[in-house]
Amino acid sequence: MSGVPVNPVLLHAEHVAKSYPRSGDARTRLASFGRILFGRPFPQWEVLRDVGFTVRRGESLGIIGENGAGKSTLLKLISGVLQPSSGVIQRSGTMGALLELGAGFDLEQTGRDNIGIAAGFMGWNAAQVRERFDEIVAFADIGRYLDEPVKHYSSGMVVRLGFAVIAAVRPDLLVTDEVLAVGDESFQKKCIRWIEDYLDSGGTLLLVSHSMYHVQKLCKQALWLNQGRVQAYGDVFDVTQDYLAFHERKQAEQHGPTLEANYSGEHYRITRVLLDDSEDEAVRLVPAGGSLALEVEVYSPDGRTPHLAFGIVRVDGTAIFGTSSEVEQAAPSPVGEHHWRYRVDLRDLPLLPGSYILRLHALDPEGLRLFDTVERGITIRGQSRQLGSVRIAHHWS
Repeated sequence: MSGVPVNPVLLHAEHVAKSYPRSGDARTRLASFGRILFGRPFPQWEVLRDVGFTVRRGESLGIIGENGAGKSTLLKLISGVLQPSSGVIQRSGTMGALLELGAGFDLEQTGRDNIGIAAGFMGWNAAQVRERFDEIVAFADIGRYLDEPVKHYSSGMVVRLGFAVIAAVRPDLLVTDEVLAVGDESFQKKCIRWIEDYLDSGGTLLLVSHSMYHVQKLCKQALWLNQGRVQAYGDVFDVTQDYLAFHERKQAEQHGPTLEANYSGEHYRITRVLLDDSEDEAVRLVPAGGSLALEVEVYSPDGRTPHLAFGIVRVDGTAIFGTSSEVEQAAPSPVGEHHWRYRVDLRDLPLLPGSYILRLHALDPEGLRLFDTVERGITIRGQSRQLGSVRIAHHWS
């Protein structure tokens, strides 16, 4: 259509914030009321702060974060259930929202009546509802409960009815929380198939989920909320991998370090580490299936040839691989009187996307005792929905 952008903006949020008055005991509430009467500021509980993003047609967005990060509040602001304390949310096109159970339904009315109510909220008139009514009923598949008040429905039946209306209306933008996890397995599969078809045909999804698999599967971009603020926003694989790495590091900190360096005095030690010819100690980004050149210099106090061991672990301490120059019968190059240089090329790395630690160990010439440990961070980037840490060659037949 002439003059219509190919990918119009369906949703735009800019500097969005949401706060609530702090409410504690009766004395606190009375003090807050007094402040309101006299026009004085009162304590606020800040749920969201300075949140911004843009969703275009076909560019679905996953919203992720820990419990209490502000995800559900943001969805309520987007759907108009709540108003932001500050900032702007702009919407265009039709929108269907599946938020907390029962939202948008009149619980005293029957399921039959609520089909018309819910479809009406999304812009349908009575004639459109009558035309697609049988299709909606068939999708919901709630049997005789169609003529029962919604207040008698189970949580799964409420989801069925709400999603059935969404499936018939096919709004420009579908906004949904983890609510789909309530339905039974067969209905969840039906919903996922419908969403995939919806997205393939140009629909747009805004999804809140704790399942990184579903976020990666259904969304092109992701927004990570951390304590009400935007921690990361961008490509879905980059953001979700950073989020998973955050949780792995958190778990590792809770369980404490798995290995401590035991270097002391003038023993064998690592004096220099280069990754791809760089001494930068920052986390190294490596594409999935890529390569990494490792160069390590080891100091030998007595001039004898030391050994080098290296290994790769996940950030939570799970061992992935390890070997040593003694095992591999690899010889270093001498660098001066007391230093030796090892070089290892890690080619076609089979690691799945995620965060890892490269551990380097200086050993004595007998390869028996460990004297020094140095670590470097590695993040593998890539688009993969496979699970685990290592990609294993396989063939479907």
